[in-house]
This record gives sequence, C-alpha cells and structure tokens, in this order.
Amino acid sequence: MSLKYIKIEPEHKANACIIWLHGLGANGHDFEGIVPELNLPPTHGIRFIFPHAPNMPVTINNGYIMPAWYDILENQLEKKVDEEGIKLSSLAIKEIIDEQISHGIASERILLIGFSQGGAVVYETGLSYSKPLAGIFALSTYFATADTINIHPSNQDIKINLYHGEYDPVVPIQLANQALNDLEKQQIQAELLSYRMEHNVCLEEIEDIARIIKQKLTDI
Repeated sequence: MSLKYIKIEPEHKANACIIWLHGLGANGHDFEGIVPELNLPPTHGIRFIFPHAPNMPVTINNGYIMPAWYDILENQLEKKVDEEGIKLSSLAIKEIIDEQISHGIASERILLIGFSQGGAVVYETGLSYSKPLAGIFALSTYFATADTINIHPSNQDIKINLYHGEYDPVVPIQLANQALNDLEKQQIQAELLSYRMEHNVCLEEIEDIARIIKQKLTDI
C-alpha cells in the first residue's frame, strides 16, 4: 500500500524529515498549516511529509467510508483493536521512511508525529523500525499495539513525547497514562505533557512540540 502525501520542502537543502500523521476522517492537509507556527529558524533543513490515510469503512460509524489508518471496532478504543490494519498502515509509513533514507536523509534525522489514530500507527512504526529514528511524538492517542509490538533493538533507546488534552472525550487521558506505563515497562524513555483542552491541539502544545523539534533536528 503506497500512500500519497503532501511534501513541504525547506528553503535550504533537506537534512531531516518529519512525517506527520492525521487522525480519523481527516487528511494530510490537517496539520499542514502548523508548520509556520513552529517558528523554525530560517536555515532549518526539515522536510515535512503529511501522508493521506486510505479510505475504508469504519465500523463504529456504521461502515461509512472515510480516511482511516485502520478500523475502529468499538467506542472503548483499547478493548478491541484492529491490529492488522495498524500494521498495514505501519508498513506503508515505513515505505516513506525508506524512501527518505534513499534520498539522503539519515534515519537518525527522521521524526514521526501522529495525532489520534495516526499516533497509534507511529507507535507501531517507530518502535518496530529497523534503523534508529530521531523520536516519536504521540498526540492525543493511545498505544494500541502495546501487548503485541516487536520493539526493534535499533529503537529501544528512542525518546517518546506524549501530548494530551486533560478533557479529551474521544481518547481519554487515562489512555495516555496507560501508554506511559506500557512504555516504561518496556524500558522506553517517555514523557507526558497535558493541556487544558479536549481532542485537538493548542498553542502551548505547538510551542512545546517546536521546542523539542529544534533540539532534535536543528542547531537552535
């Protein structure tokens, strides 16, 4: 499954890449507008890629066809998980990572970000990828494959940054706390930041995300 995506090139030669996955029912344009809000230095070399999820029927929406990284089988997200769908989407994201490496970007300079459904996919993708990555940002999401994932030794030392709304009615913050516990059990470095918001992003969160991006992928 090859995915179409939006690509935003830096003004200078790209030497890093951020692959940012949207949530259920959205598309790659969903987070495209955040790039200017990150206030990256003019000399940054970060290429942004925003993949579009494929269209598929979603069980909890009465089988309505919409962009989705995998099927949502019931409202209690963590109880019944479409692991096959997550792994298929993960393979498609790994293809994009491989493509970027073939274009000269070092794997250690590739960062994965995912919101909601997209976050579940970047957990699976980043932790199981066979080369070391720069990091994983998990936004308003849950660690859907915590019990079945095969963590690759190359990413055992990866740092995962979790960002979540304290009043999220879609993915309750308890699931972020559970993800944090699951990661710590597997000896993965992780940090959770929470915000006074629901199932969305806010300015304070964007500023926190930008700060870590600058630390990891720029000289600022």
